[in-house]
Order: sequence, then structure tokens, then C-alpha cells
Amino acid sequence: MEFALLLAFALALDAAFGEPDWLWQRLPHPAVLMGRAIGWADNRFNIEPERRAKGILVVACFCLVATVLGWILTQLGPVVEVLVAAILLAQRSLVDHVRAVAEGLRVGLPEGRAAVALIVGRDTAELAPAGVARAAIESASENFSDGVVAPAFWFLIAGLPGILVYKLVNTADSMIGYRTPRHEAFGWAAARLDDVLNWIPARLSAVFIALAQGQLSQMRAIASDARLHRSPNAGWPEAAMARGLDVALSGPRSYAGRMQEFPFVHPDGQHQIGPHQIEAACAALWRTWALFLGVVLLLALL
Repeated sequence: MEFALLLAFALALDAAFGEPDWLWQRLPHPAVLMGRAIGWADNRFNIEPERRAKGILVVACFCLVATVLGWILTQLGPVVEVLVAAILLAQRSLVDHVRAVAEGLRVGLPEGRAAVALIVGRDTAELAPAGVARAAIESASENFSDGVVAPAFWFLIAGLPGILVYKLVNTADSMIGYRTPRHEAFGWAAARLDDVLNWIPARLSAVFIALAQGQLSQMRAIASDARLHRSPNAGWPEAAMARGLDVALSGPRSYAGRMQEFPFVHPDGQHQIGPHQIEAACAALWRTWALFLGVVLLLALL
């Protein structure tokens, strides 16, 4: 495929260097710039009347800008394409953040809670050790799809325009794609488009995770578990990871002080988990990444 070899280099570059602090302390990360633009649009246009229509137009305009910017960057040559794609992938930083939760838990529960608070949106102040571990593993699973497979998939499909559009929509969903009085209408387009763009990558992620852990025969059960999840997409990689590690994920959790009774994914798995299972999830992420890279290299040879 046209972009597969470039993607293979980008995946390797991201895995080797991750998010170098020395660079992003001096320059704003593209995700930060996207967040600032979305925040500006939220403040400027998220007002009555016609909030949903305004949200649709904002997302459409941002996607157009991302497409044009991606095309311009493509004209600068393959080195720029690889560098930009590597910056927009997140394997190394994902594993580093998840492993930091295991390291924090080994020091103490407050340290574990502080580490997991950096990567999840739920309330963490009252989490038990097993709740901290579950949150870390869920984040590892979901963000492998959102941060690695999905951007890589859209780069394979459409090059830099594809990966930039995906990252912008995904960032918008994380900022305004909530069913709150302020954002339910304005963020509707971002949330629905993010669901569409993640539909195939989420299921591909589940297949890769299951395959890397020798659980491909469990795909029917994984699909069944995924439907228990509140998200149409996040449940797939989480269900695959839950089966591979034999742990129960999801379940009740608190947001903004309000407990929500979500069902467990793979409820028969282990409930009392900790740093060991987090480390196992990190190892599974690297095995899955290696398998994914191998498939991308095979595509490059076609």
C-alpha cells in the first residue's frame, strides 16, 4: 500500500522516542494546538440558537483545515510525512503513562491514584487499589485503539490528511463530546464522527490484542463482552484485553461525584488486581504493537 512503508517508519520512530520532553517544552505539541483551537471554537460558537448546527459547521471547518494542512505537509516529502505521523502516534507515551500507575501503586495508594488521574476522566480520590489497576488497564486498551491503531489506520487510508482529521476529531470528542447541558448539542457532531472514525479501528484493535495473547478463538465472547460497554467502540479493545489477562474491567465508577453503575466487561475475570496485572497489560501492548507493525510491513511489500 502507498503509505504502509512510511507508517512502519513512523511506528518505529514513535516506539523508540515517544514524546521527548526537551522538544515539547519548547514547542507546542500538535494535540495542544488542536485543543486550543477547539477550546476557542467552544467559547466563541457554543451559544444559542442552533448549537447543534454550529457544532456541525465547526467540525466540518476544522476537518477541511486539517485536510488542507495535511496535503501541504505531504508536499514537503516523505521525511516530513514520517515525522508528523510519528508525532501523532502514541504507543511509547501510552505504555510509559500506564506503567507509571503500576510504579505508583507499588509505592502507595495515593501515588497510584495520582498517576492514574493523569490518564482517566473518572474520579480517582476514593479508588481502591483494584479500581486504580482497572482504570489503568482500561486506559491502556482504549488508548491503544485511539492512539495507535486508529491514527495508523487513517494514515494508511489517506496519508497525513487522514491522520490529522482523525486526531482533530478525536481531540474534539474528548473536549466537547459529552452529554452535558453545555455540550450535548454543540458536541454532537464531534462525538458521532469520532464513533464513525473509530468503528473499524476499535474492532481491529480487539483482533490484534486477542491474536497477540493467543485469544483469537475467544472473539465471539469478546464481541459479547464488548456490547456490555457503554461505548460502541471502547468495549472492543477492553474486552479483548480483559479476556487476555483474565481480569474484569469497566464496572461501577464515579464521574463528577456521581456513581454510575456500569456493568463489568468479562465479569468472571479477576476483580482483585494490582501492579502485576498493569505490567501484564503493558507487555501485551508491546506484543500487540509488534504484531501490528509486522502486518504494516507485509502491506508495504504488496
